[in-house]
Amino acid sequence: MNQATMKKSPAVQLEAPRIESGKALRIAGLKEHYTSETMKNIPELWLRFGPRLGNIPGQVGRVAYGLCFNALSPDGIDYLAGVEVSGSSGLPGDLSVVTIPAQKYAVFPYCEHVSKLRETLDAINKWLPGSGFEAASGSAETPSFFRALFRGV
Repeated sequence: MNQATMKKSPAVQLEAPRIESGKALRIAGLKEHYTSETMKNIPELWLRFGPRLGNIPGQVGRVAYGLCFNALSPDGIDYLAGVEVSGSSGLPGDLSVVTIPAQKYAVFPYCEHVSKLRETLDAINKWLPGSGFEAASGSAETPSFFRALFRGV
């Protein structure tokens, strides 16, 4: 497909974020690395994780979380589809466990299909410099930018 026939996707319009002080969370779920080319495959991760909802040892509540790691990295993101758990004992070996410290978050409402995640991350990256906030420092094991981009599955 040449440049003239390619359709540009419309820019994502962010709703104003809700600022909240979040409690510490322990999230267990399936985690994969995605590039801008493979991010369209995130729904497949949710399809693999979905049948496990309600059947994870120590699951707390009914909220599912999509966590982005290294969201400001140019080589892609790590993404985890998971649920809050009370502990890590008894969890299947294929689940990753992430502990998120209590801190203040900007929570963006998200109603788009998960395939639009890259555009949403780009829009948030453009919002951040003029917002008066900064991305929390993190590591490959701690979400550095988002706590719960997606809630409820």
